[in-house]
Amino acid sequence: MTDYVKQTAVVPEHLLGARLDQALAEMFPDFSRSRLKNWIQAGSVRVDGTVVTKPREKVLVGQELHLEAELEPEVFSEPQAIALNIVYEDDDLLVINKPAGLVVHPGAGTPDGTLLNALLHHCSTLEQLPRAGIVHRLDKETTGLMVIAKTLAAYTALVAALQARNITREYEAIVTGVMTAGGSIDAPIGRHQTKRTLMAVNPNGKPALTHYRVAERFRAHTRLRLRLASGRTHQIRVHMAHLTYPLVGDPQYGGRPRPPKQASQSFMDTFRGFQRQALHAIRLSLIHPRTGEEMTWEAPLPDDMQKLLKALRDDNREFGTPQ
Repeated sequence: MTDYVKQTAVVPEHLLGARLDQALAEMFPDFSRSRLKNWIQAGSVRVDGTVVTKPREKVLVGQELHLEAELEPEVFSEPQAIALNIVYEDDDLLVINKPAGLVVHPGAGTPDGTLLNALLHHCSTLEQLPRAGIVHRLDKETTGLMVIAKTLAAYTALVAALQARNITREYEAIVTGVMTAGGSIDAPIGRHQTKRTLMAVNPNGKPALTHYRVAERFRAHTRLRLRLASGRTHQIRVHMAHLTYPLVGDPQYGGRPRPPKQASQSFMDTFRGFQRQALHAIRLSLIHPRTGEEMTWEAPLPDDMQKLLKALRDDNREFGTPQ
C-alpha cells in the first residue's frame, strides 16, 4: 500500500541561507536526501505556498515548507528489455503509448517489470533523473500517451508546466449510464477514509478539476472525451464514480457490471470480457521545453476499447439509439 506524506515546518534561524534540500533533510529527518530531492524536483514541495522545483533554492527564516507527496518504497531499479511503443523521441523528451497491464514504476508488490525498468534499458542516462524522467503517471490498466523527460532541464520544465496546467491531457472513456450532457466536476480528491488503497472525493483532499463532454450515447452507457485540469491519483475514475457514472470495467470504483436489457449473447461475451477500466489517454499537447514549439500527439483507441465500442454500436442498431 502506498502511504501519503503531508508535513509542514517553519525554517528556523540557524538554517538561514541553506539550500532547500539541505533544510528539508534537517527538518524532515525521516526521509533520505535523495528522496527529498526527487520530491522537490517533482513539484511536491511548497515554500510559502509556492511550488519550488530547484533543490539549490535558498531558504529564509520563517518560511513555511510544506511537503505533500506519495511515500513509495525506494527501490533500486535495474534496466529491463521491455518493449516500448514510442510515439516520438528527441534529445529532450520521449512520448510513449502505454499498454494496459504495465505498471509505471516499482513499488510495493511490483519490484520490477515496470515502465521505469524499460526506460532505463532504452536510455541509460535516465537513471540520473528523478523517477527516470517520468513526469506523470497512468494507472496500470489505463492505456495511452505519457511524456518522459530525458534531461534534468526538460524534467524541471515539464513538471512546472504540469503544475501550471500548461500540459493538455485528453482521455476517452466509456462509462455506465446514459449522460445527457457534458460538464465539469470540481471536487477535491484524497485518500478514502476506510479503504486506504483507494481515493475518494474528500473535502480535505487536494483540488481536482475534470472537464468532460459526451461523444456518443448507447442504451445503457456513454462514451466520453475528458480533459484533466489537475492530475490527482485515479482522478477520472473517482470523479466519474462520484457522479454515479463509473467507468466500465473499473475493478475498484465501477460497481457491478450493468449491461443493457435483452442484450445479445455476443454483446454479453464482449462486455463481460472487458476486464479493465475503459480509459485511454488519447491526446497530449505541450510546449517543447527547449525549442518552445507547441507539440501534439494522438494515440488511437486500443483494440479492446474499439471492440467494446463496436458491440455497443451494434446493440444500438438492434434496439435503438437513446434520444
